[in-house]
Amino acid sequence: MIALTVLAPEDNFKAPSPDELFNSFTPIIPGVDWFTKPVLLAILSALAVIAVCWVAFAKPKLVPRGTQNVVEYGYMFVRDQIARPFLGKDADRWMGLLVTLFFLVLFWNILGVIPLAQFPVASHIAFPAVLALSIYAIKVYLGVKHQGGIGYFKNMMFPPGLPKPIYFLLAPIEFLSNMIIAPFTHAVRLFANMFAGHMLLAFFSMVGFWFLFEKLTPMGAGVGVLGVVMTIILTGFEMFIQFLQAFLFAMLAAMYIGGALHPDH
Repeated sequence: MIALTVLAPEDNFKAPSPDELFNSFTPIIPGVDWFTKPVLLAILSALAVIAVCWVAFAKPKLVPRGTQNVVEYGYMFVRDQIARPFLGKDADRWMGLLVTLFFLVLFWNILGVIPLAQFPVASHIAFPAVLALSIYAIKVYLGVKHQGGIGYFKNMMFPPGLPKPIYFLLAPIEFLSNMIIAPFTHAVRLFANMFAGHMLLAFFSMVGFWFLFEKLTPMGAGVGVLGVVMTIILTGFEMFIQFLQAFLFAMLAAMYIGGALHPDH
């Protein structure tokens, strides 16, 4: 950062701050403070998922083509790589939820590299937190329904076959892990990856713009080119992470639901 500041003429280079990137949105409708760009993008993502699925399956063809073909590949990916490994015979019952989660989170994430939008919705903790809490509520409800209130917590905290003194240490750890840490990390994992990725892309793209267009100098031109190259490389890497995080979020949802339906012990 010091080197970039030295190379910049007259005005110092200023890296984008988290507050500028994530909290400086003005309300889209004057007076409606909550309706900002992230909220609009979240709504548009949900509508996009609905529209894509509607176009694909409103009038399905025996031999899929176009949108139906693409969405069916996504459906089969979720079914074979997420639902069936964790839900087994119950996979088909939960495909609607898991497919929706996967595509919604993917749309949220991919907006971070779409021109004009250029903001990953999941980089605001409130959005992944709502999804994670929804899965948490479903998990607890299913666990109590299928195992009973006492049975659910007994299976969670007291796995059989261990010496009784071990339970004094193991029971609170299992309770904290399943009831508090699991939903927390479910949301934070997605949020942290999208937050960090957006920060890196914003930093290197600003480096390229500043040193090549805003304050072009012979010494700073090389730094600007480096910023552009890094932006291109990180954009490709970020798209991979965006897909991976959508996969992991849906996979963890399936794992939690599967654990509530079919306890390991």
